[in-house]
Amino acid sequence: AKSLAIGNPADGPYVLDIARRTGGAVEDVTDEQVVDAIKLLARTEGIFGETAGGVTLGVTKKLVEAGVIDPALTTVVLNTGDGLKTLDAVSATSQATATIKPSLDAFRAAGLVAG
Repeated sequence: AKSLAIGNPADGPYVLDIARRTGGAVEDVTDEQVVDAIKLLARTEGIFGETAGGVTLGVTKKLVEAGVIDPALTTVVLNTGDGLKTLDAVSATSQATATIKPSLDAFRAAGLVAG
């Protein structure tokens, strides 16, 4: 993620300290897992997040799968970035979008609206 790819984040030591003192957890994700998380969020929630949000969701998913986060509990994932800022992260693995006329009939014809 561009916003995290600065080698030695200034707040990194503080984050690790807080995680250790509070019994928290930290994890990493691959670039592929970041893209998968961005697509998961778009597919399931209709939100196109940037790569930092993909890191957040990807790590959350990984911690749930590892049993660190209880899947039965409600977990809030903050994603404040817009995917338009980091299009290069998903452009190679995403399909081209369709161009349709701005009408309800065109949306229906494209299968975007029921009825």
